[in-house]
Amino acid sequence: MVASLWNVNDTATAELMKSFYANLKKGQSKDEALREAKLGLLHGRQVTWRNPYYWAPFVLVGANN
Repeated sequence: MVASLWNVNDTATAELMKSFYANLKKGQSKDEALREAKLGLLHGRQVTWRNPYYWAPFVLVGANN
């Protein structure tokens, strides 16, 4: 499960989750898929979403299988 540590922006979160699931579909582990999704926001076109507020609150909870 991916959880957020604080209230988040819906649009940025939707982009993060799309990327996360696309990465999982490519065969990446859950932690690597989330890391790559966060890096996508950090280095993406949407300058506002580069701020850690938009991608840093997301953490994996539970077994990483």
